[in-house]
Amino acid sequence: MNWRFWESITYEEYIHMAISLGIILFAFLFRKLFIKYIFYLFLRLSNSGKTEFLNHALKAFEQPLRVLFMIIGIYIAAGYFPYISQENSLFKSLIRVSVIIVITWWLYNLSSKTSILFMKISKKINIDVDQILIPFLSKAVRVIIVAISLSIIAQEFNYNVGGFVAGLGLGGLAFALAAQEVIKNLFGGVVIITEKPFSIGNWIQSPSIEGIVEDINFRSTIIRTFEDSLVTIPNATLSNEPIINWSEMGKRRISFTLGVEYNTTKKQLEMVIDQIREYLKSNPDIHPDIIFVRFSEYNDSSLDIMVYFFTNTTIWEEYLAVKEQVNFKIMEILDEADVSVAYPSRSLYIDHEKHELKNEIDESK
Repeated sequence: MNWRFWESITYEEYIHMAISLGIILFAFLFRKLFIKYIFYLFLRLSNSGKTEFLNHALKAFEQPLRVLFMIIGIYIAAGYFPYISQENSLFKSLIRVSVIIVITWWLYNLSSKTSILFMKISKKINIDVDQILIPFLSKAVRVIIVAISLSIIAQEFNYNVGGFVAGLGLGGLAFALAAQEVIKNLFGGVVIITEKPFSIGNWIQSPSIEGIVEDINFRSTIIRTFEDSLVTIPNATLSNEPIINWSEMGKRRISFTLGVEYNTTKKQLEMVIDQIREYLKSNPDIHPDIIFVRFSEYNDSSLDIMVYFFTNTTIWEEYLAVKEQVNFKIMEILDEADVSVAYPSRSLYIDHEKHELKNEIDESK
């Protein structure tokens, strides 16, 4: 059967098949040469600050361009191939759909770099685009691109998109009931985006989680904990909880009570308080606005000094270093004043006369 098929092919058809194959091979080779020399030349020329968006647009188009060359080669080769007609409706539809997929692929890749476009627009119109909004908009743009492309492809094959949409309307109630959690999370994400209680890279704390925000999408927020694990929190949950944004601190509090022994004299106590206060005021790492060092109360086993101030830094490691420095300095001040730190204790006093009387009664017996 196969031999009969090949024997039935004329010499002219062999020539046309060879030309078709040659066109495809030429398209493949030309694609490699074009990408290697011409395309990368444009890429290097666009690699500057003024043409940053163009550079990203070219990078996003690199892989789709490789496929586009092959589509063009197949389309031209079909004009010479004896058993395929360029005017065939199915072939034309497949070529058009392939081109649509290539364009969608390019726009999809480009949408991940839309942050550059958003940042340039925000600079032009003086609008502060939050970092958490940019990935959200990027994902929204990708969904829109894919949805439009699918509708165009469906129409290319004469599928009634309007009827599909009407069918969604009939089944809308069932869909809403099945997807109510998804809708809740979507609106939770919108609340987070609009109210902006935090941004990507912020250190936040809620009743559910504490850590650094890494990403937010339509359904959930991704947070990296201090144990270096990733936790995914539904947006509906996070948007209904109180959130502490520690990254928004302008200063960081240090507060503690210093207890000294009861045998400390008034003069010693005043000297210690004054020296600690003066040290904190002269320390450049301490915020100067609020510094409290006061003899606060008489405790069971100590005279308590309240120490309350803020560090200029909010970075955890630097904050601990400042706190350690202050603690060492307080130890020096106490040592120089010959004042000891109190520890929980209880003194027992015995009436000496009553003790002797009790001994005499015991001896008379």
